[in-house]
Amino acid sequence: MSTAIQSKSREVKTRSALNALRKDGYIPSVVYGYQTESTPIAIQERDLISTLREVGRNGVIKLNVDGKVLNVVLGDYQEDALKGDIRHADFLAINMTEELEVEVTVHLTGESIGEKEGGIVQQPNREVTIKVKPSDIPENIEVDVSNLQIGETISVGDIRQKSKFEILNDDDFALVSISAPRTEEELDEADATDGEPEVIGEKEEA
Repeated sequence: MSTAIQSKSREVKTRSALNALRKDGYIPSVVYGYQTESTPIAIQERDLISTLREVGRNGVIKLNVDGKVLNVVLGDYQEDALKGDIRHADFLAINMTEELEVEVTVHLTGESIGEKEGGIVQQPNREVTIKVKPSDIPENIEVDVSNLQIGETISVGDIRQKSKFEILNDDDFALVSISAPRTEEELDEADATDGEPEVIGEKEEA
């Protein structure tokens, strides 16, 4: 990306000051990391959203802080549960020549044999942690499930040798499995349980 996101410094950390920033379209943020002291900043939300659409969630972002352009990646961020607005963002300044650890999404491809036979696809873990240079960070890691049958599982150990990236999770870290379809008896039992009346006067323990 050729254009850097512009930031402005912020000093006041009161709730009213933060709300005023958000009302003006800014995201209260912090940048820290490689050759950078932890610095409170604010950036325009529209600039961040536009940039993420261009480079992806794990992409490298150019961020202008006090006239110095840093290479950063988006770390943790907080969203408004109702509106979906980004309320706070952390940016990690990085060294483009050194590898870093990032979490990337696992994207399933293909339709499995087990699913065609009525099996249920389950994805217990939707992200893996990889070690990679910033310029090589992928948007996701694809896992082909075409040959997966009912009762089978694909774990990190099954894809480690095929992957272009160093995956840091353990071999038994499960990514996807196909479970058998529920029988009519199991469905009836589930419906009966869901339909049990609530006993008035009973209280759950805290």
